[in-house]
Amino acid sequence: MFAVSRRTLLRGSALGLVAVPAPAACSNDGPGLVRARPNLTHGVAVGDPRSDGALIWARSDRPARLVVEAAATESFTDAKRFTGPMLTPDSDGTGRVRVTGLPAGQQVHYRVTLEGEDGATSEPLTGMFRTAPTAPSDIKLQWSGDVAGQGFGRNPDLGGMRIFSAMAARDPHLFLHSGDVVYADNPLQESVTLPDGRVWRNVVSEAKNAPAETLDQFRGQYAYNLGDEHYRRFNAAVAQLVQWDDHETTNNWSPGGTVAADKGYTERDMDALATRAWQAFHEWMPLDPREAVDGRLHRKISYGPLLDVFVLDMRTYKDTNGANTAPDGRIFGPAQTRWLIDGLRESRATWKIIANDLPLGLVVPDGKTAFEGPANGDRGAPSGRESEIAQVLSAIKANRVTGVVWLTADVHYSAAHRYSPERAAFADFDEFWEFVSGPLHAGAFGPNPLDPTFGPEAVFVHAPPAQNTSPLDGAFQHFGEVLIDGKTRELTVNLCDSTGSVLFTQRLAPPS
Repeated sequence: MFAVSRRTLLRGSALGLVAVPAPAACSNDGPGLVRARPNLTHGVAVGDPRSDGALIWARSDRPARLVVEAAATESFTDAKRFTGPMLTPDSDGTGRVRVTGLPAGQQVHYRVTLEGEDGATSEPLTGMFRTAPTAPSDIKLQWSGDVAGQGFGRNPDLGGMRIFSAMAARDPHLFLHSGDVVYADNPLQESVTLPDGRVWRNVVSEAKNAPAETLDQFRGQYAYNLGDEHYRRFNAAVAQLVQWDDHETTNNWSPGGTVAADKGYTERDMDALATRAWQAFHEWMPLDPREAVDGRLHRKISYGPLLDVFVLDMRTYKDTNGANTAPDGRIFGPAQTRWLIDGLRESRATWKIIANDLPLGLVVPDGKTAFEGPANGDRGAPSGRESEIAQVLSAIKANRVTGVVWLTADVHYSAAHRYSPERAAFADFDEFWEFVSGPLHAGAFGPNPLDPTFGPEAVFVHAPPAQNTSPLDGAFQHFGEVLIDGKTRELTVNLCDSTGSVLFTQRLAPPS
């Protein structure tokens, strides 16, 4: 038993973090000498949990050492202490430390402080997370994507990004952030008049005045979003599995691409922008590139005997957006394709969730002749990027891999797709489900047409009546939820709106 529940923490202070008694705000070294304390500027966050711990992220406003204590109780009796790196301007004051040696399948309290170079310490911030189990246990995973896009930022009239509080109220163990964690290409204006005459108001910042091009501008995108109290509160108490998509850099970017001349960029080389965006993403998100397969992003997170999550990168290794019909099209790249096939074959988890930041069968155009994702609208056999999808699906069947479910966001509406070889132009695969959910706090769109190559059926769709519907209409802001029953091993998917109301439920029996 624990003295404070996760739900109590999530509903805590206005800053979204539970205050802890701390020393005075400054200390005197003598007459006229006062040491300023370092400050945790944007809350704390948890990422990539394991059975013995997780990554803890924080940011300091000045050079300081990151220190984390972890314990089984709120009183921090017998706490373990972990000394992290110096947080310096080189990383925009950000850093993380992996806490280890903790019991599996348990709720963990953690406390973060900063130790300045002169010995002054920060006010502490606390949070919670749950370590991965080593025995079959109930699991609740949420997913969604797309935060503060299409010119819809932090609206003081709404009280901020309240969907994060709705998600927190359902007490998840894990959150899969499916990409577009920021909109670096979407500047904000103080007010936006909507088609129906209502006015959307934004809190604005210097970094959000123009499309991000410099490293500091990319960093400012994350700082802006973390100015929201609901988001910070969620970050403190729910372990995240984070991936990226396009808007962390610029809309529909692909390696080797060029930003259109009319988009207002001075730097139009997408690779140059992506390099700066990638650095800011890794500085500000609770993940460690050293734990990724390639030192960048794609990785597997094992969450006990019932769940493995394969986090993909469908952005970095895909070919340049074009007609998407060449026989050697790439969406994962050869190395990531092989890693995914091998990982699925070797996995002993009951359920294998594949986190795909681009939908498999939805046609997402990039202009009139190019395509964003694997689908290209061709009704025939796999071509272009679909070839790598077909390779993975065929390998799943050939290796008799069971319990595979795909989760994605990207298209700003919610849907459940069932793929069947009986309807498909390409039939060398077993039936599977892909679930779509989003946006978290952005314009709502959709629905998109389905490409018939892999035989998808739209079992459920929840999309707005008009394109770019604002978050004022919260019914079209979405997150998804996966529940795994520790006893029966059944997996249930709920698709929810911004209030946490369940719009659709699909139950999947465990593999035999």
